[in-house]
Amino acid sequence: MAEKIYRVNMTDLTSSIEDVPAAWAAHGGRGLTSTIVAAEVIPTCHPLGPNNKLVLAPGLLSGTVAANSGRLSIGAKSPLTGTIKESNAGGTAAQLFARTGVKAMIIEGQPKEDKWYSIAITPDEITITEETELIGRGNFATIEAVEARSEEKRAILTIGPAGEMRMASANVSVKDPDGGLRSNGRGGLGAVMGSKKIKFITVDPKGGKVEIANPDGFREANKTFAKALVDHPVSQALGQYGTNVLVNIVNESGGLPTKNFTLGQFDGHDAISGETMADTITQRGGKIKHNCHPGCVIQCSQVYNDADGNKLTSGFEYESIWAMGADCCVDNLDHIAEADRIMDDIGVDTIETSVAMAVAMEAGVLEFGDGAGVCRILKEEVGKGTSLGRIIGNGTGSVGKAFGMTRVPVVKNQAIPAYDPRAIKGIGITYATSTQGADHTMGYTIATNILNVGGKLDPLTKEGQVELSRNLQIATAAIDSTGMCLFIAFAALDDEKCLPALIDLINARFDLSLTGDDVVNLGKHILKTEREFNMKAGFTSIDDRLPEFFYTEPLPPHNVVFDFSDEEINTFWDF
Repeated sequence: MAEKIYRVNMTDLTSSIEDVPAAWAAHGGRGLTSTIVAAEVIPTCHPLGPNNKLVLAPGLLSGTVAANSGRLSIGAKSPLTGTIKESNAGGTAAQLFARTGVKAMIIEGQPKEDKWYSIAITPDEITITEETELIGRGNFATIEAVEARSEEKRAILTIGPAGEMRMASANVSVKDPDGGLRSNGRGGLGAVMGSKKIKFITVDPKGGKVEIANPDGFREANKTFAKALVDHPVSQALGQYGTNVLVNIVNESGGLPTKNFTLGQFDGHDAISGETMADTITQRGGKIKHNCHPGCVIQCSQVYNDADGNKLTSGFEYESIWAMGADCCVDNLDHIAEADRIMDDIGVDTIETSVAMAVAMEAGVLEFGDGAGVCRILKEEVGKGTSLGRIIGNGTGSVGKAFGMTRVPVVKNQAIPAYDPRAIKGIGITYATSTQGADHTMGYTIATNILNVGGKLDPLTKEGQVELSRNLQIATAAIDSTGMCLFIAFAALDDEKCLPALIDLINARFDLSLTGDDVVNLGKHILKTEREFNMKAGFTSIDDRLPEFFYTEPLPPHNVVFDFSDEEINTFWDF
């Protein structure tokens, strides 16, 4: 099945299926979303206006049986950061987009009338339909209703009330294999979808499949690749305890941001740890191992039940548990799980919203540790779009401005994730220099700084951190283009067979002869494309900085600050 560009114009409610331009043919996932956004979106446009475009692209290996290849990239100009943005998520959408023949889907314009719509994609057709029944509904009810309308196996992407209200922390949510949700979470892409007045998108490949140029070579490469993933000790720990295995590890390092980034350790860390979570899941009959997308061999997801054995949430991740837990000083996993489910339902990024809640706690909106209060505010304020709810739903920077706070942990207005850059300096370089605001996934130096993967580099030293972050950001941009989960990076850094096998998979899929240098050059090209867009949008090197308090407030227990000069940070882009 030949790949095509699917284009939807919401202004005149028309659509087209186009050939792939030569300049886009070698790209997939993040590489393709950023290439299209850079080519077609005016960098100075309003992110919620008609000139922004929402671009959805499966990865180069999506739709195949390659292990861990089920990530879907979505890109646009971000309403949260004002930068170019790509967010990727698991679920079923990437595989089914690829099997439908969609190289990328571009949604542009805005409806002239105040009406909402859905979009249905098949290999031969794009159908735009007015939607009246599901407006205002949460993501779970929306998916249930959409599934009831058809017996066909379809991918479903939705926005919740937050996306409808165009909140800057709004997600695009994707149905996973068990009817749960995965989120294209960072940067407010759900608000962009909401600005286009699209409630949900369905994708039905009608039995289509991805063609492999060299099936035998593909099978052999996939065996080697999957074995490298399964055999790596970090993969095994993730399968046993989920990403939340990091709580105790990062707490021990003194880099677990606590009480709105005032401390590096949380007294209640053990109560919210991966080990405690695994024990609780087992006792309550949940699932310790769970796929976020078909073909995952790591299985770091899980299903967390309440005390009565009923499913409370799934995909209960370290970042979410840290943000609502240590950063807000909540040591009750059930409260954190309930908050996680509410945020999934209303469709907001769990990192952005929870860090915003911690700033609100410091502002006196509610007490640190008040997990029940957090759930009430999420449900009654954010979910209903009250004044307070909109302040929180528009992110951490919004809360800081509304309440006159100075400790506001953001870069380019995006909340800083679960590793304090004073105690883990490599990740601070990633936060500062990322083209998309503070984002640990852009260059995950925790691998080398904390987990000793790909070597070992003392997290408290400055030496080598810029180079480490640069190399990982380049590699990550390339990985994000394949449709692969970021967690393949652990094996890729340590197992000499892993990365060559990944390149062999791409070569067998398309009948190419790429080398490792080609992959590195792809990553560099993507980063430079994204940075050029940002510069045209008005960003400069001065925006590649952490908030002032990281340089001036020592973080216990190591009592360290982030001590890189502007000149040292600027050397990141010397490539």
